[in-house]
Amino acid sequence: MSATPALYTGTIRVIDAEELHVAHNYHPLAVVIAKGEGVWVTDVEGKRYLDLLSAYSALNFGHRHPALLEAVNEQLERITLTSRAYHNDKLAGFASALARLCGKDLVLPMNTGAEAVETGIKVARAWAYRVKGVPQDAATVVVANGNFHGRTTTIVGFSDDPQARDDFGPYAPGFVSVPFGDAAAIEAAITPDTAAVLIEPIQGEAGVIVPPHGYLAAVREICTRNNVLLIADEIQSGLGRVGETFACDREDVVPDVYLLGKALGGGILPVSAVVADADVLGVIRPGEHGSTFGGNPLAAAVGLRVVELLETGELQRRAAALGLHLEERLGELVGHGVTAVRVAGLWAGVDIDPAVGTGRQVAERLLARGVLVKDTHGQTIRIAPPLVIRATELDWAVEQLRVVLAG
Repeated sequence: MSATPALYTGTIRVIDAEELHVAHNYHPLAVVIAKGEGVWVTDVEGKRYLDLLSAYSALNFGHRHPALLEAVNEQLERITLTSRAYHNDKLAGFASALARLCGKDLVLPMNTGAEAVETGIKVARAWAYRVKGVPQDAATVVVANGNFHGRTTTIVGFSDDPQARDDFGPYAPGFVSVPFGDAAAIEAAITPDTAAVLIEPIQGEAGVIVPPHGYLAAVREICTRNNVLLIADEIQSGLGRVGETFACDREDVVPDVYLLGKALGGGILPVSAVVADADVLGVIRPGEHGSTFGGNPLAAAVGLRVVELLETGELQRRAAALGLHLEERLGELVGHGVTAVRVAGLWAGVDIDPAVGTGRQVAERLLARGVLVKDTHGQTIRIAPPLVIRATELDWAVEQLRVVLAG
């Protein structure tokens, strides 16, 4: 008989246990979170922290949003999983609402963001062969340098981040990478065999890199003119984060395919989706793609409630207004330990002056002052609070950053 697992309590004991028993594929900050509500979390020692990461935008609505908890609890009393071998009574409502939010016909539900990206690639290739007439196995997809679309072997194969890519080959062919923000480079890379252009409207993992205004509109026109699908990876940037429902909305651009995830599950469980019109997503036939958990009734119940929260536009307007406030406050730090700031709604990349320290060091100092952020690419910290945060809480967080930068 196996022994009952130890109940790990206390920060050091939990961290030591993780080091022993959890694969070291992450390097988390030294905090052990036990509870959360709204924009605040509490660790095992009882200390509270302001969450400015939102689980990489999966918690756009905050921790334990009452409407989302209600949806989960109601569904837990009924049924959680059927598989797509059968219909369930929640999927149609979720798919209909999400399609309406996106202005599209069809939804293909999956679980994780990486699954949505892989699905989008499969759909684009099938469309290229079955609709566009590209010769079999010749279809290519244009992507952008600095991209982050997930961790599968196909996806890391077209990443230019050595940490994500190195030692995981051989890599799948069929991808052409060009500089992000350069529409002319995308047009130059397109050939008669190009199936799609796959881009993040704003690159999140790269440090909240915002392309020049007009870039998305130019890419949309290029794709239309060349009969190429525009696939927008809105997994981090979408669902209210940037002050619009989608980052593409900032330029009134409608892609052919939306890839959604993270916040679509309300910070409760993984939910992702590929959303497109029937002339694109309709190329997938029964048996060609699937997921045991994709579209399960529990996920659909949560996803529907997420869509309902976004349909009023209140959270988007809130993110837009608070984003302007955040941009002004962060701008005051440029030249005082910060070299550059990039802001889109409630999403910011803050480049730290190397004289102050690395992004990791600044994140650790903020942790000690009760603020949770995460570093990326050495000198950058990302700020992405839940959209329900208050201006006074943002002000307090920026003041903690000011203190940390001053040393």
